[in-house]
Amino acid sequence: MTKNKNNTSVWNTRIIKSSSLFQKIGSSISFDKRLFKEDIQASIAHVEMLFKKKIITFKVKNKIIFGLNRIRNEIVKKKYKFDSKDEDIHMSIEKRLFEIIGEDAGYVHTARSRNDQVITDLKLWMIKSTNEIIKLLNVSSKLIIKISEKNIYTIMPGFTHLKNAQAVSFSHYMLAYVEMFSRDKIRFKNNLKNLKENPLGVAALTGTSFDIDRNYTTKKLGFINPTRNSIDTVSDRDFVTDFLYSASLCSMHISRLSEEFIIWNSDAYNLIFLNDKIVTGSSIMPQKKNPDPLEYLRGKTGGIYGNLFSMLTILKGLPLSYFKDLQDDKKIVFEAFDNLKNCILVMNEVLSNFSVNKKQMTNLTKQGFITATDLADYFVKQLRYPFRKAYILTAKVINFCEKNKKNLQDLSLKEMQKFEPNIKADVLKVFDLNVSIKSKKSFGGTSFENIKKMIKSYKRDLK
Repeated sequence: MTKNKNNTSVWNTRIIKSSSLFQKIGSSISFDKRLFKEDIQASIAHVEMLFKKKIITFKVKNKIIFGLNRIRNEIVKKKYKFDSKDEDIHMSIEKRLFEIIGEDAGYVHTARSRNDQVITDLKLWMIKSTNEIIKLLNVSSKLIIKISEKNIYTIMPGFTHLKNAQAVSFSHYMLAYVEMFSRDKIRFKNNLKNLKENPLGVAALTGTSFDIDRNYTTKKLGFINPTRNSIDTVSDRDFVTDFLYSASLCSMHISRLSEEFIIWNSDAYNLIFLNDKIVTGSSIMPQKKNPDPLEYLRGKTGGIYGNLFSMLTILKGLPLSYFKDLQDDKKIVFEAFDNLKNCILVMNEVLSNFSVNKKQMTNLTKQGFITATDLADYFVKQLRYPFRKAYILTAKVINFCEKNKKNLQDLSLKEMQKFEPNIKADVLKVFDLNVSIKSKKSFGGTSFENIKKMIKSYKRDLK
């Protein structure tokens, strides 16, 4: 075995001189250097396994682990020099290991390839990063629950087609996003199952002739089980697309919340106030306070979608097993993760810095006849009307109100009885917004009691 004296790519003993342009585009160290902790962690587990199986000696194992720990400390303390000529983080660390411990560094790559090494490192990084996203979403849900607890009895119009539809609690409205983020967390947690299959030991694509113990490295690295097919392991990037799909849906939910807040904060709606921490000004209009952070969140969704589509497009035409096309998987995942993490952090900042315009919410409930469905339900329950007949009669009442510029709650019993003589005085109660909301007690509905129960349930889930 020879030392890597010339600081060139290890395969330069076979390829005498490659194009400088190819060396430049083939280098990934500028972005995959963030895998250094995972690369060192996996290498240590690998050499411990090699010693356990008597493939390397105790002395060699200790020298390699000493060297790897030193490299980790150098990188953490920013005393490590990353060189684009080293191609990637894996070869960079191996080169430095040669410099520290000499020829014995060559044993570190026994019974493995960069193919399984790269996937192992990426999976370890993605496990950590996925758990980080889940924790941040828990913070988001807790913030929304806190807002909801304060606004159980805050009534606003619920919208369909952005038109006033029915009365809802603002708390109920906000808790809809807890549901969305709960589904996001489930998706990310499901992804962890595939991420926790250990690729280390499948080598380039066929496995290895060395008597290795993949169950040992599986346990050592915190995986659940080793992968079962070496060819599939090397070519598999389903775990990448799963993450990108989950990130895309999560960013879409953030974008929907952002759009909602942008509309509510507009002068046309004026349902919420954003404080100065989360707005920006105008270069020409002194009065402006713009919801730029929310627009940032809405815009970033397109980029995260693009990451998913890029990965799917890369994979769609690849036969088995490894190809250079797959080099971009890390860059794509890192970009999606960074954007999603920043988006959640910005969203959490927004959720901590807005207030509700309860007066305007109440004013808006007076438009759009939002208790019309309550009136139709009254006809069904009290007069035993088929719902369609009740619907038609209610529409006639609405037409009368529009013609006479009245709200439903302004109608007298006498006016109501012109449409149906059997109507009694209790009909007027259905126009009370509190009564309307209290009546929506079907499971999942907006009744105050339902909301209180759901908040307790969400809190239990988040413990």
